Amino acid sequence: MKFAFFDTKPYDKISFQKYGEEKGITFKFYETKLTPDTVSLASGCDGVCIFVNDNASAEVIESLHKLGVKVIALRCAGYNNVDVKSAYGKIHVVHVPAYSPYAVAEHAMAMLLTSIRRIHKAYIRTRDFNFSLHGLTGFDLHGKTVGVIGTGKIGRVFIDICRGFGMNVIAYDKYPDKSSDINYVSLEDLLEKSDIISLHCPLTKETHHLINSETVDKMKKGVVIVNTSRGALIDAEVLLEGIKSRKIGAACLDVYEEESDVFFEDFSGHIINDDILARLISMPNVIVTSHQGFLTEEALNNIAETTAQNIIDIFNTGGCENELCYHCGNIENCKKKRNCKCF
Repeated sequence: MKFAFFDTKPYDKISFQKYGEEKGITFKFYETKLTPDTVSLASGCDGVCIFVNDNASAEVIESLHKLGVKVIALRCAGYNNVDVKSAYGKIHVVHVPAYSPYAVAEHAMAMLLTSIRRIHKAYIRTRDFNFSLHGLTGFDLHGKTVGVIGTGKIGRVFIDICRGFGMNVIAYDKYPDKSSDINYVSLEDLLEKSDIISLHCPLTKETHHLINSETVDKMKKGVVIVNTSRGALIDAEVLLEGIKSRKIGAACLDVYEEESDVFFEDFSGHIINDDILARLISMPNVIVTSHQGFLTEEALNNIAETTAQNIIDIFNTGGCENELCYHCGNIENCKKKRNCKCF
């Protein structure tokens, strides 16, 4: 089996070459992203392996289908960049729903601690032998209320971490798990009561710009917002205005709404054309990391292993538990038995 591997980074190759050899899959690695202009690179391949910023629109899917591509293998959990509706009946789509919830949840907490304890500022100061504590006053997490939006695997790990800090945890999820001990509240209550809000939900039509002018107005003054899920959950312009008006006390962003042309690349010697991103990064109370929440050795290994197994399952066994199915209406939880394909 041959797969065109788009948006390749050096850290991808080691684990994917390993599991590709074990499973009999040949990955053709391309640094370029999948777009309407690069789709022809998949010619002669059985499938494509893509990441969060690749473009699997209806146009691209139609082109892939004409090339004889049978599978789109996402090496991530999110699939908002794939037109699953257009793929149905043409190309099977599989993803990696859980590569390491600990990696992302721990990164969210790392960013939060760095922000509220001014660790990033202290690091820069002491590198210049400046040991002044002026301006480094933070606050305790113990006793604070954290609102967690989305209680999937990552959200639950983050909740456990927060409980370990002695925080009061409240949560909102469209589909709450009533069998859990999670304290679910309405979204409005969460916005009004939370000192810290952390986003752990997928990007859908309903969650697009979940953080907007109306929801920000309901938040506490000085709220800290953490986003390690998808950039478009937050209206970046509203976030910037909220920070400028002092309504939002701090923001920790591992994702950004318009990240596709910026994140994962080195622009240190260039001028960034995205004025909103440039202004956010310039703010003293904003921390931006370049979508690195997933980037641990354990997660990279799990992503490669699961992706390779997804490919084998869809070709050899006729079914894959990680297939995304538009037909059912419940994309991640296909109503069919998972011993068969969705079409």
